[in-house]
Amino acid sequence: VSALVALQSCECLAWKPHPIVSWGAESQNVVAGYSDGTIRVFSISRTEMELKMHPHAVALTAIVYSTDGEMILSGDKDGLVAVSSPRTGMTIHVLTEHKGSPIAVLQCTRKQYRDFGVEGGELWLATSSDRRVSVWASDWLKDKCELLDWLSFPAPAGPQGLSSLPPSLAAFCPWEPGTLVYVGFGMQKEALFYSLRKKQVVEKISLPYFTTSLSLSPTARFMAVGFGERLLRLLRCPAGTAQDYTGHDDAVHLCCFAPSGCRLLTAAHSAVLLWELTGG
Repeated sequence: VSALVALQSCECLAWKPHPIVSWGAESQNVVAGYSDGTIRVFSISRTEMELKMHPHAVALTAIVYSTDGEMILSGDKDGLVAVSSPRTGMTIHVLTEHKGSPIAVLQCTRKQYRDFGVEGGELWLATSSDRRVSVWASDWLKDKCELLDWLSFPAPAGPQGLSSLPPSLAAFCPWEPGTLVYVGFGMQKEALFYSLRKKQVVEKISLPYFTTSLSLSPTARFMAVGFGERLLRLLRCPAGTAQDYTGHDDAVHLCCFAPSGCRLLTAAHSAVLLWELTGG
């Protein structure tokens, strides 16, 4: 598949959510975002490109499918977020709220109808490098996309001793509906749990360093955070009891729980580690 795209670097990718068919069926797809602003959808079974779109003028920095796989959300280094249909190849929304700062994270999650007094069956968030998080409620069938919340996290000016700022990262909390977790450069080294219903931070967990990667277990109250200090920390929430691991040779720039929650994938420079999680 990679050989099909020449002279462009792949900046981000995402699997299409599992259809209700057996593994290996024709509908297995992956979407990739490239340095020239294009999006390409590939069939894994046929190892060929199925669709190419060009919703961005600059390099992509984040990409994700909606939870039903019917839309592709993409963000670029200028802070624009595009919503495109892989069925038609058309871009139906371009959101400019984060303009001026690269999009670091895009994430979608299902929600109950009218959970927050708005229409739609899906919540999604966008996080930009300037420590801002927007949360949206969408009804893709009705072409609706409504801003639900807007978060901006403070930080001290002129940080000393940092060659580059740690990333701004956010994720919906699987075990606390209506809550998101945020980490990034700020006044304190901590993970913040923000309630969309209460419109406030409801929990803080102190961290030893600023975070370079974040993942929340989909099946248990565990959070994995990676640091530039070659350290991986596994936290049990909400108590915050921690277990540290030091098997990396560089900054831990990726943490990702498997859908089962039983394994954790981490990456640092040239090393990719797979962790087996035991116990409850």
